[in-house]
Amino acid sequence: MAALNENVERQAEELEALSAIYGPELHVLDGERRVVSFHGSCADGRILHLQMTLPPEYPSNAPPLYQLSCAWLSQQQLYSLGCSLEQIYSEHLGESMVHLWVEQLREFLQKLESTDEPGTGSQTGRGDYDEAEFDQDADDFDDGNLSLKLLDTISIYHNTADQPLMPVLTHGEPLTDRRSTFQAHLAPVVKTEQVQQVVARLKETRKIATATHNIMAYRIWSAERKVFLQDCDDDGEAAAGGRLLHLLQVLDARDVVVVVSRWFGGILLGPDRFKHINNCARNLLLVQGYLSSSTKGVTDFTKARKAKGKKTKH
Repeated sequence: MAALNENVERQAEELEALSAIYGPELHVLDGERRVVSFHGSCADGRILHLQMTLPPEYPSNAPPLYQLSCAWLSQQQLYSLGCSLEQIYSEHLGESMVHLWVEQLREFLQKLESTDEPGTGSQTGRGDYDEAEFDQDADDFDDGNLSLKLLDTISIYHNTADQPLMPVLTHGEPLTDRRSTFQAHLAPVVKTEQVQQVVARLKETRKIATATHNIMAYRIWSAERKVFLQDCDDDGEAAAGGRLLHLLQVLDARDVVVVVSRWFGGILLGPDRFKHINNCARNLLLVQGYLSSSTKGVTDFTKARKAKGKKTKH
């Protein structure tokens, strides 16, 4: 009991110090359950998320449960990056780990930026960094003191419990037209169970729960089955879910769930409502790096063509 009490005190001190050091980069999502989220970013806007849950045994006898998510890194790159976190844990058993892990990710992002050629970095590029530096095999972690192999028991995306870790939620900028307001939300997902988690978590916010519609679509690539797992929900806005899913397909956005909330303002918008739903979703997908360079080019070309058409009409 004394050890657990000491862990609680150390966790509280660590979180207080981390908040002061990293500011908006690090958020305590759930103070009671000790859920912490770090959002690291490159200068060009590419974002890497690390979410950690501190168990009662941390830091004396257990590491944080963690979730790495990033739209522009491959599964192997994420695995390799996770291995680098494991190595840090094996070298610092019993020590506070969050600061060390966050610094490792910050160093990774800095090295990634330094290896990008000037002018070639993008929100959607994967970056040509030296992957070998982070490409470590599980056999490297054979230290007898390391009884817990994190990647053997904790997936990069979910823990050993039946319920996967809650994905990191991101919210877009609201758009208002004739008193109706639209706002997109998204989260990285690799399991269909996480989709329902995301929707349920969003609806814990009263404003979102009371929206007139929460239109949803998700698209997950199953490497095992070689197919996309995908579905949508209109939530009362007829055909909106199918249009949102079609947008994900056209943009080739994968491993993501998007929800667009609409608060009806009393004035019918007609077809414009579908345009606003898709624009909110597309803008957030772009900001979060879910658009490949090819699909971004297509959307830019489409916008330019529409703008040219309007000028011609005038």
